[in-house]
Amino acid sequence: MPSLPLVVTSDPDLLDELLRLAAAGGTTVDVAADPVAARSRYGTAPLVMIGADQLDACLRARLPRRSRVAVVGRGEVTEPMWAAANQHGVEHIAELPTAESWVVDRFAEQLDQPTGRVLAVIGGRGGAGASTLAAGFAMTAIGDQRRTLLIDADPLGGGLDLMFGWERRDGLRWSALAEAGGRVDPPTLLEALPHHGDLVLLSFDRELMSDLPPEAMAATIDAGRRARDVVVVDLPRRLDDASVLALECADQAVLIVPAEVRASAAAARVARQVQAHRTELSLVVRGPNPGKLRPREISAALGLPLIGTLRPELSISQGVERGRPPAADGKGSLAELCRRVLGDLLSDRAGAVAA
Repeated sequence: MPSLPLVVTSDPDLLDELLRLAAAGGTTVDVAADPVAARSRYGTAPLVMIGADQLDACLRARLPRRSRVAVVGRGEVTEPMWAAANQHGVEHIAELPTAESWVVDRFAEQLDQPTGRVLAVIGGRGGAGASTLAAGFAMTAIGDQRRTLLIDADPLGGGLDLMFGWERRDGLRWSALAEAGGRVDPPTLLEALPHHGDLVLLSFDRELMSDLPPEAMAATIDAGRRARDVVVVDLPRRLDDASVLALECADQAVLIVPAEVRASAAAARVARQVQAHRTELSLVVRGPNPGKLRPREISAALGLPLIGTLRPELSISQGVERGRPPAADGKGSLAELCRRVLGDLLSDRAGAVAA
């Protein structure tokens, strides 16, 4: 389901006022009493209203900067509140009851806004095939005429742009977006990234960079939510703040694991990292299985729902070497798996199915 506007306050009187104004604007809201409760929804909410009582707490919690954030308080705005709001990157401060009509209008603007679905992919070990699976999801979505944003979030990976033969294509990379501190206009951001048709790709330039700023990740996912049908994020196994934010924002997260004992042991450690930030994680097992380890045995060992298996496809490896992305022809076990998972995701039925 589309994300709702988020209200962050523990002031019962202010909450009653904001619920009334949201109803006047024709919408309902998500409510969080503090930034801890708000964090998992903060990046994906189309609008955030922070109560004046929680502004300092949100600042201390280092929630990522993002657009469409307002602080709402009852009575006159104080100078310390202005200073804290500026430090947090807040766009507006609304004084109630004076700004009631403005708040109603902001809530009303959220009606019928398209909200893309976010799918995160992470490998259970190095070389597990996460980038191939992420690219396969993107190509399958494009083949189904879905506007798609593919995000390469692994600075130590080989680069998703190489899979598409886009390494020389014009457009911004992560380094430029990181310098902007996440303060970008969503349509402008998507237009500035390398793109072809309905596919937009954000990847790294060839120079190694440090961890991604979570503000840049938040801005990118926000842009994708607003203007794309599908956002696919290829995550690193060593989670940084930006990766954690992407995991918390994702509608579904998929762990891909080769059918090998050592790979499964490594995947157990990765799964524990992921589950520290989200409870739902699905499993894809990739063949071959030289030790005859069955996918359902791996699923049981990891305690994760199995949503599919992948057969070895030599044509994928050969195609990638020539800049032909995986699942581009819509054939094979990868394309079949991607169609099924995306079908469930886009119909709000994401979850474990028989494989």
